[in-house]
Amino acid sequence: MSDYRIEEDTLGKVKIPVEAMWGAQTERSRHNFSTGAKMPLTIIRALLQIKKAAALANKEAQALSAAKSDLIVEAIDQLLKLNDAELRKDFPLVVYQTGSGTQTNMNVNEVVAHVAAQLNSKIEILPNDDVNHGQSSNDIFPTAMNITAAMAIDELVDSTKHLVAELKAKQTQYWKVVKIGRTHLQDATPLTFGQEISGWVSMLEHDLSYLQELNQTLGELAIGGTAVGTGLNAAPGFAEKIAVQMSQTYQHEFTADNNKFYGLAAHSGLNVVHGAMKTLASDLLKIANDVRFLASGPRSGYGELNIPANEPGSSIMPGKVNPTQAEAITMAAVRVMGNDVTVNVAASQGNFEMNVYKPVLIYTFLESAELLTGTITGFADKMIAGMTVNEARMEELVDQSLMTVTALSPHIGYHQSAEIAQQAQKAGTTLREAAIKSGSVTAEQFDKWVVPIDMTGIEEK
Repeated sequence: MSDYRIEEDTLGKVKIPVEAMWGAQTERSRHNFSTGAKMPLTIIRALLQIKKAAALANKEAQALSAAKSDLIVEAIDQLLKLNDAELRKDFPLVVYQTGSGTQTNMNVNEVVAHVAAQLNSKIEILPNDDVNHGQSSNDIFPTAMNITAAMAIDELVDSTKHLVAELKAKQTQYWKVVKIGRTHLQDATPLTFGQEISGWVSMLEHDLSYLQELNQTLGELAIGGTAVGTGLNAAPGFAEKIAVQMSQTYQHEFTADNNKFYGLAAHSGLNVVHGAMKTLASDLLKIANDVRFLASGPRSGYGELNIPANEPGSSIMPGKVNPTQAEAITMAAVRVMGNDVTVNVAASQGNFEMNVYKPVLIYTFLESAELLTGTITGFADKMIAGMTVNEARMEELVDQSLMTVTALSPHIGYHQSAEIAQQAQKAGTTLREAAIKSGSVTAEQFDKWVVPIDMTGIEEK
């Protein structure tokens, strides 16, 4: 037996592996484009769900016979039951293909048609005329883009909320543990570690509000625009029915009541939401760096935090513990920042009636969301949850700090306070010793005025 079968498309005959479920257009793409990552299976599953909804809408509009529509639905349901490894066998195309995603759309159409033929060979299901009925790659692919992006943001929101919860637990636990503050990487006045964490929490809560508010723009679906936005060949009410079905399937609000010319030519929603992801990445970079710097040491650094020992830190230095979860999340963060440039440029390439950077745009968006979702969860569970403070070290650094002199300023003035701090630094003494030696402050006054916990304002809350 031959290892190949022959199928034909509008350009002629094509040899296809005999066991392959795809058709001629998929096979052409396999040979013409072989570089880079495979099209994400989340996109494939979304396309299958959209085509299932399209078949039902076409049946209701009598644009397709009930027999054909039902068979398409049955074939898609069978495909949706497959696990990722099984599904990938039928969807081999890469991201770097046609900028409209047409070849992936046709890959889905062809596979559905072939599965339908296996289920019932007496009813002919054609990839273009039946599975793709009332659709164009130009509207169905961006519809799948928005759906997968919206769902990815929902997962990212959940992981970020989880990190916030872990941080809030530490905030409560260490609300009154005093430590030295730092500005310009130099000693500043005291605060509590709980207060410091509260700043991190607020950053993430603001990021969550940006993501959740902006994610609504991804609910606008391009479906119904067909080739250029006019809706040519789509049945009346077709797009609205699909939007309702997608809302029910994904438990997320989607609408087809939007400008289709915008939906095909622009991806502003993806662009602005990715910008919110970049903002989250920036804040995560700051938080993770704070944690790893405060945990530096344990004896030659700041040494204020103790972090979990998740794995050996060195191949040569026994007993070394490294802040690996912080390293992972900061690497993810800088990747997302780089990805934002890709998304920005890709979103700008809406030449005339269609943007032709769709596959790389959605691939990059989903990569950013996946990277952040996973590393945030790891950071929360494997670092923050097990993090503790070295209270003795924090107290030591507060006692050694010269910036508690700020509490003397209201009593003896800024100039005299500065002289005391400078003298302490020069002589290598404590601030208390230098203040008493200056004659400007008695021991009793110093102990009354320079109380670190009082300097944090914590008692006022």
